[in-house]
Amino acid sequence: MKLSTCLLFVSLVSVNYAIANDQWGYQGNISPEHWGEISKDFSACKAGKHQSPINIATSKKLHHHELSFHYDLTAEELVNNGHTVQINVNSDNDYLIYKNDKYYLKQFHFHTPSENQIHGKSYPLEVHFVHANKEGKLLVLAVMANEGKANQELAKAWSVVSDKQNQAVAVKDTFDISKFIPADHGYYHFEGSLTTPPCTEDVNWLILKTPVEVSKEQIAKFAALLKDHHNNRPIQPINDREVDEE
Repeated sequence: MKLSTCLLFVSLVSVNYAIANDQWGYQGNISPEHWGEISKDFSACKAGKHQSPINIATSKKLHHHELSFHYDLTAEELVNNGHTVQINVNSDNDYLIYKNDKYYLKQFHFHTPSENQIHGKSYPLEVHFVHANKEGKLLVLAVMANEGKANQELAKAWSVVSDKQNQAVAVKDTFDISKFIPADHGYYHFEGSLTTPPCTEDVNWLILKTPVEVSKEQIAKFAALLKDHHNNRPIQPINDREVDEE
């Protein structure tokens, strides 16, 4: 499924937002509390009722829905888009299976500190793996990261990323995406939104319970690329949503 020829690209434009859109940010009069006022296209950021991120304070056990990963070590390009570092993937061989549906990995990117919280706990880093199925339904897999030993695959990314915004770099080395996934695949699930404008809702969120490790230096490198400002949207009201736990 080529991203350039698939109708799904229309839905994913919002996922690749920052390369073409510098209207919003995380500070001053374009910070998250103002996103819904910047453009009518961003109205969901203010009016939406199922927004992300959230604090997972309570959850209920659900029937067993196995989560399986099938990542083929591929990545296409890496870009510092000014809001995050994003690694784009363009392969039918990188996907996960959730509730017997196949969701293809399109890109992954980083937030510091974490956007979502688990029982009020924030993490130094959160990785968002953005997937979509054949019908265009989005699924974001979130992996939390604690400070610890260096992540070898993240080291590869940080070694080639440009400090110049919107400059894409081809990823030439084999990139083992699975190294960002913990061995324990227990997760929380809820319905939410994109955490950046246009804050589109009807997004499946899976947050893995077990964090991975990255080094203090790797976190600092990412913060430096962001000019030492945070890129996490504040916690949003959960409203009438339930969080499922597996």
